[in-house]
Amino acid sequence: MNIHFLGNWRKKRGPARGVAVFSDGDPDPSSVVELLSECELLRSQAGQAGVELDDSAASLEALDQVVPRWRDDEETLPWLGNDAGLYLGTVIVRTVPGASWAVWPSGHPVVRLASGREIDVVDAGHAWASTGAPELTHVYAEASEI
Repeated sequence: MNIHFLGNWRKKRGPARGVAVFSDGDPDPSSVVELLSECELLRSQAGQAGVELDDSAASLEALDQVVPRWRDDEETLPWLGNDAGLYLGTVIVRTVPGASWAVWPSGHPVVRLASGREIDVVDAGHAWASTGAPELTHVYAEASEI
C-alpha cells in the first residue's frame, strides 16, 4: 500500500514502532493475554514458511530459522516486529512460571517475570524482525533462567 502522505511522514520520522494497550479500567488479564497473542501477520508468514506457531519454545526456535523475506518490505517490517514481540511474550507468559503481561502507564505491554524484571518483548521483536538478533530463543532462554 502506497499512501502519499504516509510515505512523507515516514521519511521524516521513520516507520511506526510499538504497541499500546489502553482500557477504561482494570482490564481482564485473560482478555489481555488473548488480545496480545493474536499475532495474525506473524502467524500468516510462519504458516507460509511451514512453521506452526503453537505457543511453545520450539516454535520460537523454528521462527529463528525462517528466511527473513520481510526485511525488504518497509510496510510489513514494523508490523511483523510487533507481532514477533507479542508472540515471544505470549510464549514466555504461557511457559515460564510466574511470568505475566504488564502494561506501562504509556500503554506499552511488557512481560514481568516472577523476579520483578521486565522484558520489553516488543523491542526484542522489532530487533529480531529487522536484523535477526537477538534470536527469539535467546530472549526466551534468558527469561526462563531467571
